[in-house]
Amino acid sequence: MRVAYLDVEESLLGRRWVGPGADVERQAELIAQQSGLARPLCALLARLGVPFAECDSYLSPKLRDLLPDPRSLKDMERAAERFLAAVKRGERIAVFADYDVDGGSSAALLIDWLRQMGRPATLYVPDRIDEGYGPNDAAMAALAKDHDLIVCVDCGTLSHDPIAAAVGADVVVLDHHLGGETLPDCVAVVNPNRQDEDGALGHLCAAAVVFLMLVEAGRQLRLAGERGPDLMAMLDLVALATVADVAPLKGVNRALVQQGLKVMAGRARPGLVALSDAARLERAPEAYHLGFVLGPRVNAGGRIGAADLGARLLSTDDPAEAQALAARLEELNAERREVEAAVRAAALAQAEERGLDGPLVWAAGEGWHPGVVGIVASRLKEQTNRPAIVIGLDGGEGKGSGRSVAGVDLGACVQRLASEGLLIKGGGHRMAAGLTVAEGKLEAAMERLGALLAKQGAGEGGAADLRVDGLLMPGAAQVELVQDLERAGPFGQGAPGPRYVVPDVRIGFVKVVGSGHLKFRADDGLGGRLEGIAFGAMDGPLGPALMNHGGKRFHLAGKLDINTWQGRHSVQLRLDDASPCHD
Repeated sequence: MRVAYLDVEESLLGRRWVGPGADVERQAELIAQQSGLARPLCALLARLGVPFAECDSYLSPKLRDLLPDPRSLKDMERAAERFLAAVKRGERIAVFADYDVDGGSSAALLIDWLRQMGRPATLYVPDRIDEGYGPNDAAMAALAKDHDLIVCVDCGTLSHDPIAAAVGADVVVLDHHLGGETLPDCVAVVNPNRQDEDGALGHLCAAAVVFLMLVEAGRQLRLAGERGPDLMAMLDLVALATVADVAPLKGVNRALVQQGLKVMAGRARPGLVALSDAARLERAPEAYHLGFVLGPRVNAGGRIGAADLGARLLSTDDPAEAQALAARLEELNAERREVEAAVRAAALAQAEERGLDGPLVWAAGEGWHPGVVGIVASRLKEQTNRPAIVIGLDGGEGKGSGRSVAGVDLGACVQRLASEGLLIKGGGHRMAAGLTVAEGKLEAAMERLGALLAKQGAGEGGAADLRVDGLLMPGAAQVELVQDLERAGPFGQGAPGPRYVVPDVRIGFVKVVGSGHLKFRADDGLGGRLEGIAFGAMDGPLGPALMNHGGKRFHLAGKLDINTWQGRHSVQLRLDDASPCHD
């Protein structure tokens, strides 16, 4: 086992700090010698596993080099042909979308594209509580009466009966959730996670699948001597969905997000402009902002408000409507935080009583809002380094959501439970899943799920090691350094950003801001100072320890951000963990 970094075996959050291995340091030195790049950037590329020969292409990913042929996915040509036929014939088109960011972004892509082609579309997003995830018989039958084509986005792969209920309408499914042994009877099911696909594109989110369908539609239009809308201008939606749905930032996903962030910086989409302004985002968004600032606000409608608010915001071309929708989502997001905090406290207490050392951490409670159980599951997963399921019970039935850890396929296990009759329904993908379970089968289902997850190695370790990239003195935290490191971005799932330890500092200023966040200043005693923010720190041991520091010195571990205030740029540390210094 590698020696703990700065001898931190157990931090304030109970984690062991681990620095780069000797192999990474050797590779970093090799890249530095041959490339002339700055040493911190070379160390980051080495840790990300980028060979020297690929450094240039990694730092400047080209979508034209990485974008797969849409026709490599089964049913793609058929889906695009039927979609274009509906456009050319002036048919009535409905878009049935999931209520999360990926579903809303997918719907917005289609609605925006159709609007530019002079065609309207009906948006339908099911209510999370009354209808649940995915197509249902009543909604599909009703849509089929008034529409010729229904396009299901970010859902539909397992919806055999609801799609059969769409009598009189054709159905196309554009999805990425795990498929079953059979597919629903419809025109096309385009899904890189169908069982008869090779999985090479299994890391795509639904919005990326929709984007590929529009690429194929554009190809077919060009063959007919016609032109379609500018797809590059729509990559802001694909970037938002990719990050918010926690898709790994590798291969084409990196290029989609990087290009999408450039589009977003142009502030051309009214919904994203209004949302950024409502969130007081004063700089061009980075991947972090998509996942933790914009994404939760888009999701807020589907969680505790009107399910279609997010998709309507992302698809509108009216700035006034966008501002009104963004303001409403901002209100709902604040309400969501309060609901989440109550459920999180109850779920953690229950999970701790049950035990946090097994392969699965789970909790279920009467009346827990189904709109926040996924977020709470994510918090439990982060805290325990184990797959987590949180379930809200109502009327003898539970609706739950789960989040997984790297290397453990939760979606497949949940789907297995459904096939075994332990769940009313369930599905998802590797990192997230949803389920519905009868209360009488809850204990048996969770026991079985734990056993299936254990076979994949879940629960074998303690709290996850905290990976750090090296030391950084406060005086070295300059805007130019952060900008140089950002060349290796975007950072996120599968490509974690650099995390540094600011060693042996005193906390010179500290105060609670917002909803339990902590703002502070670190002082190294040599004239170097660094501002910092610790989100949600007062909900755990980190905040109180820094608030009541009593003059102690700390090692601080976190990531560097560029903070923009009234046009001025400065560096701040986004704190992940801390450890008292030991003499």
